[in-house]
Amino acid sequence: MSGVIVTHPPKAAAKDVEALAAFGVATVSEALGRTGLLGPEIRPIQQGVRVAGTAVTVLSWPGDNLMIHAAVEQCGEGDILVVTTTSPSTDGMFGELFATALQRRGVRGVVTNAGIRDTQELRDMGFAAWSRAVSSQGTVKATGGSVNVPIAIDGRLIHPGDVILADDDGVVVVPRERARETAEASEAREAKEAKSRAAFLQGELGLDRYGLRDTLKRLGVEYRTYEEYTREGAGS
Repeated sequence: MSGVIVTHPPKAAAKDVEALAAFGVATVSEALGRTGLLGPEIRPIQQGVRVAGTAVTVLSWPGDNLMIHAAVEQCGEGDILVVTTTSPSTDGMFGELFATALQRRGVRGVVTNAGIRDTQELRDMGFAAWSRAVSSQGTVKATGGSVNVPIAIDGRLIHPGDVILADDDGVVVVPRERARETAEASEAREAKEAKSRAAFLQGELGLDRYGLRDTLKRLGVEYRTYEEYTREGAGS
């Protein structure tokens, strides 16, 4: 497997990344048109942490972390390392030593389609991580790969410089060209939800606020009292 290391790819503007960091993954995905999510198997090793940054992408051979070493040099302040492999792998390709080097360079976290180890040490040092697996299985450094090229995780295309937002609910990818509009749409969505939240606190029902009674009627869903329901022989 040959490869390439691409230097200085374009990145989403820092102000747009910071704007997106104010919102949760669910909100941003909805604002993006219910897209951008990585699969639910990519889970955090910590809780109560949200990070946003620009992607530095890595394509590696399974069980081989050579290209992560190469990627560290390409990482800088505000980045998030995003790693996948050419075929499925759960080996522990990333651990505390990588996190130490990346944290020194201002990297905000790692997202990987493979495995992570040293999870307690990562939590203790405050380095955020999302992975498909946690595994102590070690790796080799023997096969070429690529850094800062387009990669795919769970069918989601990720370009270097795209915005990665990750929290307890998972990971969403925002194309760098859409970062500003997605931040604005997320702000509008959150304002709308704040109004709904206030209404629910006052006792209003979603059925009425969202006009769902007509939807139920259109779908043929009927109301029956318990006596009517049992008299009509429900379930017989």
